[in-house]
Amino acid sequence: MHQVGKANGKPIYEPSPGTEERPTTELFVESTRADLQSWANHLENEEEELHDSAERIVIVEEYRLQTPQERLRLPMDLPEELPLEVVLHSAGAIEYNFVLEAFEAFALELGVDADLDRRIAVGGLCFVPTLAPSNQLERLAQFSFMRVARQMPRLRLLEPVGMVTRVAQEVEVSLPSNQPLDPDLRVAVFDGGADPNSPLAPWVTSRNVPGIGAPVNDFVDHGTAVTSALLFGSINPDSALPEPITHIDHYRVLDDESDEDPYELYEVLRRIESVLSQNDYSFVNLSIGPQLPIEDDEVHSWTAFFDAYLSDGRTLATIAIGNNGGFDRRSGNARVQVPGDCVNALSVGAINSQGATWDRAPYSAFGPGRTPGVIKPDVVAFGGVDAEPFLTLAANNSVVSISGTSFAAPTALRAALWVRSLFGERLDPLALKALLIHTAEQHESHDPHQFGWGRVSPELESIVVCGDGMARVVYQGTLTPAKYLRAQLPIPKEGLEGNVTVKATLVYASEVEPEQPSNYTQSGLEVIFRPDETRFNSETSTAAKSSPFFTKKKLASEAELRADAHKWETVLHEVVNKRSSSLNNPVFDIHYNARLGGHDGTSLAPKLRYAMVITVESKRTPDLYDRVLLTYATQLEALVPRVNIPLRIQS
Repeated sequence: MHQVGKANGKPIYEPSPGTEERPTTELFVESTRADLQSWANHLENEEEELHDSAERIVIVEEYRLQTPQERLRLPMDLPEELPLEVVLHSAGAIEYNFVLEAFEAFALELGVDADLDRRIAVGGLCFVPTLAPSNQLERLAQFSFMRVARQMPRLRLLEPVGMVTRVAQEVEVSLPSNQPLDPDLRVAVFDGGADPNSPLAPWVTSRNVPGIGAPVNDFVDHGTAVTSALLFGSINPDSALPEPITHIDHYRVLDDESDEDPYELYEVLRRIESVLSQNDYSFVNLSIGPQLPIEDDEVHSWTAFFDAYLSDGRTLATIAIGNNGGFDRRSGNARVQVPGDCVNALSVGAINSQGATWDRAPYSAFGPGRTPGVIKPDVVAFGGVDAEPFLTLAANNSVVSISGTSFAAPTALRAALWVRSLFGERLDPLALKALLIHTAEQHESHDPHQFGWGRVSPELESIVVCGDGMARVVYQGTLTPAKYLRAQLPIPKEGLEGNVTVKATLVYASEVEPEQPSNYTQSGLEVIFRPDETRFNSETSTAAKSSPFFTKKKLASEAELRADAHKWETVLHEVVNKRSSSLNNPVFDIHYNARLGGHDGTSLAPKLRYAMVITVESKRTPDLYDRVLLTYATQLEALVPRVNIPLRIQS
């Protein structure tokens, strides 16, 4: 910006020649007329003592009231009456009950039906299902505390992408006779129901949430297929079914009104909330959700709810990103669907093959996600296509071919459950999420819009076994605001030779502010890599010299990199190559930052759960793992399997 003149004694600014437009932050401000006038007078005051505070505001590009048209997100052709999702500011807090009361009275005056009994409050937002005559929409949008009103999205149809067909040839599936490998794991699936008479019954408890209506056969078929994918992966008709990892609680949250009730989206979320609030599940799979691609400037109620629930880092939830990848990308209709944009979940897209050569399944939705949360999907897993369908178990031991991201999500969760059953509670859900991302296989195109961080490894061995010349460490625990944590790289005391590859993945769970999409995560981690403890910036320096590591965030704009926006991402992952001579007792120093409303929130921030996985590879050091164990015998503990699981298992 540069000054081009003055008006009434005040400078006028316009963009400097040759500069490009860049996104800025839009703030919603609650105030009275008197306070707004006072603030304006404060900024215009030329007295010397006001300069310091005024200079903190670099420039206000625009200052205005929202128009009704800006608040309405509606289709071109409107019916006489339209179901809406109305989002109100601050109405989730008790002290803002007056907002709900005022909105209810205003809606009643306009002949609008606001269903406050079904409202969902998350953070500073309240989502209210509303039925409004189309000729009253602009008047309704004049309500001061309204943020946005959009057409009520529907639940995604639970029809798979490919036609459901039974495998033509007669297939005799050999069911396992043993109990689950780890019966203590608590796993929940929320879907259309699981057939209690299916062959899955020995390992699945079918549960109906209170007050739910009658089941729908198509929904039950979908839920049964999702549960089969979680238990057995894609079935190989030529082999016996693998032993199931654990028992599954399948909650039916869809009923015969799911296609008719315009507010069923809210009812389903309330059913899920009632289960999660009364039960403690470490693992959750969600292959259903709104039929709505994400938006950059608004966070949906489903996303806000799951991010808030998962913010303590004690649950790993896999979420299918949607089968809308064949739609138009430019319009945003092929983008990841809600709640696949959750920053605290593991969002899963689909690929077309279980083999060594694979690509995105044509139906799998595209990223990017929002910033923060720009890498979406997080990972991809096999979801099936016509040429190589996903095979699931149905009634009478029959095998059904199917495809969709609905089956990629439980496939990814199944890989995490294998690792958890192998090592037990020593690896918490965040560590499992970090391991899946850390060991994901990159596609040759390295396109995070399609593949996120990569394909979940189809073999357990590559996740849990260190090969020759490799050492991997897992750190997990909690971080204190404004404090530093030091994570040691697994380098033996005698050092290494030649080139060294360092791969690091840092994952944490953060509380969120859905009312502030650009400042969505309240927690951020600044990671400083110090490769050599003997090198300093100056003679007076007390900390070793740093070197860039997590600074090349994929998909980052120049403005984001300058603002260190990557530090607010809940997943950091990078691979760098180093000369062994540059590594001398290398460490990562991790600093926990906190914000609230875009400002410093350190004093109010809770402790933060995190997990970090670091892998060092040195081809010239085949016994690297043993050397690291010897060097850090009193600091690192080798993870020893507690159950006997055959490796090279297809997940």
